[in-house]
Amino acid sequence: MKFFHIADLHFGKSIYKVSLLEDQEYWMKQFVDLAVKEKVDAVVIAGDVYDRGTPSDGAVRILDKMLTMLSEYNIPVLMVAGNHDSSQKLAFGSRFFKKQGIHISNPLENSKTLSSITMNDKYGPVTFWLMPYAYPALIGKALDREDVKNQNYDFAVQALLAEQAIDFTQRNVLVAHQNVTKNGEETERGGSESTVGGVGKIDYTAFEKFDYVALGHIHSNYCVGKETIRYAGSPMCYHFDETHQPDKGPILVEIGPKGEEISAKVIKIPSLHPMRELKGTLAEIPGKITNMEKDLKKDENNKARGAYVKIIVTDQPIRPEISNYLRDLLNSSHSILMEITSEYNRSFGNLQEVTYDKIKGKSVEELFGIFFSERSEDNEMPDDKDRQFLQFAGELQEKLSNNTEETMDELADELLDYLKKQEEV
Repeated sequence: MKFFHIADLHFGKSIYKVSLLEDQEYWMKQFVDLAVKEKVDAVVIAGDVYDRGTPSDGAVRILDKMLTMLSEYNIPVLMVAGNHDSSQKLAFGSRFFKKQGIHISNPLENSKTLSSITMNDKYGPVTFWLMPYAYPALIGKALDREDVKNQNYDFAVQALLAEQAIDFTQRNVLVAHQNVTKNGEETERGGSESTVGGVGKIDYTAFEKFDYVALGHIHSNYCVGKETIRYAGSPMCYHFDETHQPDKGPILVEIGPKGEEISAKVIKIPSLHPMRELKGTLAEIPGKITNMEKDLKKDENNKARGAYVKIIVTDQPIRPEISNYLRDLLNSSHSILMEITSEYNRSFGNLQEVTYDKIKGKSVEELFGIFFSERSEDNEMPDDKDRQFLQFAGELQEKLSNNTEETMDELADELLDYLKKQEEV
């Protein structure tokens, strides 16, 4: 049995107010071509198909095209709802889609029984179990068990799986969208998933009996606890933090006879606009842009139209003319400047090198004044009104730090009185 494991498509996503629909449709077409080329028996999508519960028209069109194309090639699709999806909306028309080989997870609001699909190869049956994003209150309601609702995620998910008629003497694949950890330790996540949508930790041992567990939720591809329990990661970078993650692409999974080693490898799909982070002095950045352009052109299979770029300047504060200069450099190569930041501070130098010795003895007001000046266009210092407010805020913070008898409500009242007086001035 050979299938592609993908997840966290987030169709309809925008970053820095730039829509990624064109990038996502480009990726989708490359993926379908790859699925046909590899002659896979199925495509598994482990949640967060859309970026939001009520997807945009453009997002729906991309998924519609993807499912239609795969159906035309007789490639079954097995899909679960993630925390960004509405399980009810995603499952709309699921009984009709099932006839076309498109299988969608059953919302737990409707039934405690997970959707399951059994496919056969020369070694016998392989059953895919589709578990949508789940949490204890939802699982407790599905199972009609009050004792589950207030338990942790690990307990609740194990209770849900215990209700399924799973024959572990045969080959079984679980498709799930959860926060799975080993001994409670999480991986470092990228900025687009710095919070995990309220999902609690589930130890990987809850899934150990399955032959393969196709996970979604975390945007980096990696294994949890064992090689056969793994995240696919997102299909492309959705945050500049994710540029530091391993190569992104679908995982090609091959399952042989029961008990034999399972093969799983990532196949990279180049992005239409790769994300790149460039860091250096203002004098170094133009050369880094040139080298980036050369790298994009090296791979003849890469049809990139330029990059989405973040620039970190280490030796200059960011001024409008610097921002415009770098933006023009990138525009000439069809790249887009998404973010520009500086690590430099005129008073302290590189912010990465700020030490206690450099700031000790300075009041909060002085430090704020330096920061304010750095960010102002004409290096202005804060006026008397700003300094008075900062001093007042500092006094409130000191009261909190010293554990005064004043309550939070009393301190809040002080702040409101101060703000009202400022309005009257």
